[in-house]
Amino acid sequence: IPPRARSSSRFAEMANFSGFEIDLSKYQKVAINPFTTEALSPEQVAAVKNNIEVCRDAIVFFTACGSASGYGGHTGGAYDTVPEVVLLDAFFRACPDKFVPILFDEAGHRVATQYLFAVLDGKMPASELKRYRVGHANLPGHPELHCTPGVKFSSGRLGHMWPFVNGVAMANPSKISVCLGSDGSQQEGDDYEATILAVAQDLPVKVIIDDNDVTIAGHPSQYLKGYDVAKKLEGQGMKVSVVAGEGLDLLYPAMRNCMVHSGPYAVVIRRKMCPGIEGVEGQCGGHDAIAVAKAVTYLTQKGHTAAVQWLEGDAKKAEKDPQAGDYLGTKGSKIGANRALFGECVVKILEGMSKEERKSKVMVIDSDLEGSTGLKSIHQKCPDVFVQSGIMERGNFSAAAGFGMEKGKVGVFSTFAAFLEMCVSEITMARLNYSNVLCHFSHSGVDDMADNTCHFGINNFFADNGLDEHHPSQLYYPADFHQLEQCVNTIFWDEGIRFVFTTRSKLPAIQAEDGSELFGGGYKWTKGKDDVVRKGTKGYVVSFGDALYRALDAVERLRAEGNDVGLINKSHLNCVDEEAMSLIGGSSFCLVVESLGRKTGLGIRFGTWLLERGFSPKYGYIGVTKEGSGGLFEHAYHQGYDSKSIQAKVKAML
Repeated sequence: IPPRARSSSRFAEMANFSGFEIDLSKYQKVAINPFTTEALSPEQVAAVKNNIEVCRDAIVFFTACGSASGYGGHTGGAYDTVPEVVLLDAFFRACPDKFVPILFDEAGHRVATQYLFAVLDGKMPASELKRYRVGHANLPGHPELHCTPGVKFSSGRLGHMWPFVNGVAMANPSKISVCLGSDGSQQEGDDYEATILAVAQDLPVKVIIDDNDVTIAGHPSQYLKGYDVAKKLEGQGMKVSVVAGEGLDLLYPAMRNCMVHSGPYAVVIRRKMCPGIEGVEGQCGGHDAIAVAKAVTYLTQKGHTAAVQWLEGDAKKAEKDPQAGDYLGTKGSKIGANRALFGECVVKILEGMSKEERKSKVMVIDSDLEGSTGLKSIHQKCPDVFVQSGIMERGNFSAAAGFGMEKGKVGVFSTFAAFLEMCVSEITMARLNYSNVLCHFSHSGVDDMADNTCHFGINNFFADNGLDEHHPSQLYYPADFHQLEQCVNTIFWDEGIRFVFTTRSKLPAIQAEDGSELFGGGYKWTKGKDDVVRKGTKGYVVSFGDALYRALDAVERLRAEGNDVGLINKSHLNCVDEEAMSLIGGSSFCLVVESLGRKTGLGIRFGTWLLERGFSPKYGYIGVTKEGSGGLFEHAYHQGYDSKSIQAKVKAML
């Protein structure tokens, strides 16, 4: 595996635009001093418009490469913000002593901006852009410091950057610090607090907000009635200008006024998503990587024939898991998306109730991720219990908990597992109030996580942070679609907080030794019980989630070599199965394999459980230890929970 880039030394620091089908040499190094330039000259207008076109064409092209290769990505946000970014670049160039010259961005999906300007700054060759989001290409789905040459910060999760930039401004009080924002990121609670601090301390922070009325699952003007970015900021004392974003005659004066103002200032730029892109403009789908067909139409209209040829040819040569189709124990199995199935299971339960009963007993709340976490099917089929909310995970979780405070009621909440870390305090509050909440945290682990490190869902055990005498909090991680369905049906009406974890990736059905589907047919899933997937005499591997089918392949190959190793599936993560403990403890070794964090996952506690019961087999555990490699399947190999790595670890323990 190639080493992670740690500085721009990987590439010579000089502009290299060859091998990229959009001519980036046309980008003009414009310098504009906003403090002395009240209005742009015709020459400056022409140069800025030229740069906008060059950048937008480039962004469409290389984000479409992600679409073509299957690694995905995001076009719209980066495409939208090009006009203001080009102006900021000109400001930085003209007045380097007056700015912290970093395009801080609290919407990490707009990372295409950072990569493009790294190329324009000579930090890496333009040809690298065509490997956008590919594993080990050092171009992950969010900007990460010390990963990509020329990238100057890590964005983290949506809506987390502005508070950080406040601190940058405090460290650089004589310079202007800039943060690019969005109407989506501004929904996060961090930004409310950041506004208050910036105003109270009169910080030289300028927030440039793309207000395109689009988030992943809808239009804020429709699902958040009353939400207005500009009014929110003004209400907290921020100086604000609202401007249309597609005309320099309006945009430049607003940007200039922002910069010459001595304290915090926000420019709210209103435009449609992906302006000018046929079939995408104004659509929620513009948030994602533009479809190849639509990119081809756009680029053809612009005369970029070579770019079109690349998208229709070499761009489609995607990397694939080298072991795909050859995992023993799941070979030929059906596959299922547990994250989508969760919603379908809830729908079946709701449809078994009258509308009056389900309306009084169940409330399902989304955090702008319904299509990713399975809640979309609930929205479509049971809209009477569904609340379409915004990017406000902490508040939404607490709303679900408040609804479920009364016995017999349940609040259903869902988001990505990475965001569980944001909800820990609210989870404690819900537990203290004896709330009944069914939580679905999808995108658990690292598998298929092209958004990379900041989106890793590896600290899931943070959810189990109560005292022994507290209201129960149970953690479930079903192995495949069969287990997921039985799990949700079994626990839906349980009291306390229940956490169901699923992966972004699809999972194959686990097979019994005879090739049948182990958790199908007459199998009955039981809370607190571990599953003996394979019984062994020499020792046991304990696993769950997407690590399970990889561990099963490893165990099957070890057994074929004469090593009688067993495999346990632990779908109920925080409950000890005494019978399974006796089985494992009576063997010579125990190896826990997981795609959760090695510092916080099952591995750090399973050995203690064994010791507490008087068992002392040789013990080891494999978990996530490294920053991401980018890509999809590549993460398992990068973190060392692929089949070969598991086999090697077991052999070292035998």
